[in-house]
Amino acid sequence: MSTIKQEDFIQSIADAFQFISYYHPLDYIQALGEAYEREESPAAKDAIAQILTNSRMCAEGHRPICQDTGIAVVFLKVGMNVRWDSTLSVQEMVNEGVRRAYTDPDNKLRASVLLDPAGARKNSKDNTPAVVHYEIVEGDTVDITCAAKGGGSENKSKLVMLNPSDSIVDWVLKTLPTMGAGWCPPGILGIGIGGTPEKAMLLAKESLMGHVDIQELQARAAKGETLTRVEELRLELFDKVNALGIGAQGLGGLTTVLDVKILDYPTHAASLPVAMIPNCAATRHVHFELDGSGPAHLQAPRLEDWPAVTWQADTDVATRVDLNTLTTEQVSSWKPGQVLLLNGKMLTGRDAAHKRIADMLAKGEKLPVDFTNRVIYYVGPLTPLVYEVVAPAGPTTATRM
Repeated sequence: MSTIKQEDFIQSIADAFQFISYYHPLDYIQALGEAYEREESPAAKDAIAQILTNSRMCAEGHRPICQDTGIAVVFLKVGMNVRWDSTLSVQEMVNEGVRRAYTDPDNKLRASVLLDPAGARKNSKDNTPAVVHYEIVEGDTVDITCAAKGGGSENKSKLVMLNPSDSIVDWVLKTLPTMGAGWCPPGILGIGIGGTPEKAMLLAKESLMGHVDIQELQARAAKGETLTRVEELRLELFDKVNALGIGAQGLGGLTTVLDVKILDYPTHAASLPVAMIPNCAATRHVHFELDGSGPAHLQAPRLEDWPAVTWQADTDVATRVDLNTLTTEQVSSWKPGQVLLLNGKMLTGRDAAHKRIADMLAKGEKLPVDFTNRVIYYVGPLTPLVYEVVAPAGPTTATRM
């Protein structure tokens, strides 16, 4: 029997969310490095190089991989013999850990959680409450997985109730292209099959917490080993999804997903629930265990394990753009995947600004700024630290507006 102390649990949660804000899982990074080596499309290769370079910079500087530092999701498997030395509930302890992580002055993370989602939608200011999935299992330890899920990929989640005779593969291949690049590929595709609708969604989310191991599965298949039906589905979908040619950041190419994960559960004879949730290029999760001996000690990856890829703009092929003299004719000449070197003044705005502009135009009101021939960078940077000119920032991949 073990006793988990309140402070050990809270600090472990806090450390985990800080950890994943700037460290990609190493298996994801190494798989992305292999995808870079295979890639033939210049635009996609360039996009992957940017992701890898950004990842290493964040690991070095302990600053967020993505400006959307996500909604906090925690999977708990609590041993039946565990005792808690705490005056707080498990949900309250998780929330306190998330609060500490997201308000850490050395690396403040963006608070994205809104209270009263159907009404006032007021920001909680500390990214709480977390979404907690709690399971009682045998044993005397607490198994914990912390994940930060960004809005762009979460908004592309899908659920369908298929007829038992329908093809899961056909549904995935039909549905995935409708998601566009708004989920920020290349990433991981999580699929849940069976149970009930809510169980399928949970299975899809939980599947994303696993290691990237599709290459091991391919090797087993090549040796002629017998695979389960789920393993066969993973291989088939991995090949067919990548054959769609969506590619890195939707720019085409060989790699749209680095792995396809599937978890299943028994279901009703009349049902075939299937859920699909993508993980974006900001794949962020960490797993650890508490046994009562103290807080978790998370092992930082070595920078030497990052692929030796450094992105640099190819000035020989890039188009230089002066934003102060931009014309619609210039913009109409640009092609997807074309590299632009921007210089000059740009405006920034995100969903709230976009909605306000749309409402003002609908009412015939005068806009506060003249947008003629101006560029709006659809971005909301994080709060800069004292030594930063600008904090981590990147354009949203979502097309919700």
